[in-house]
Amino acid sequence: MAEHYKLDRVREMADNDEDFIMALAAAFIEEVPEDAERLRKSVPEGDFYETYQAAHKMKPTIELFDLGVYDELIVVQDWGKFEQGDKNIEAELAKVLTAVEKATEEIISDFNL
Repeated sequence: MAEHYKLDRVREMADNDEDFIMALAAAFIEEVPEDAERLRKSVPEGDFYETYQAAHKMKPTIELFDLGVYDELIVVQDWGKFEQGDKNIEAELAKVLTAVEKATEEIISDFNL
């Protein structure tokens, strides 16, 4: 349980309300993988706007569940925001996508979603 994510901030925010924690976990599953897929497509396509929008939307949830890739997500977001086409962000993107994949699988299992 909770190898690829942490619930400390989630529990604090939810004041240990298990129903609210479950709702936050469900929201993670509904939104974050979809946004990660947007990143998976937009970065290779050079779509700066879509990359910025997806990464920016993911930030609070990635931080809340403490996936350990917040700094990498900022690099991806800034690549889109500042249209840094000359900068290679493949390593950061791969780390973010892997973390989201692993956390998603684990949250689905841990919360029976």
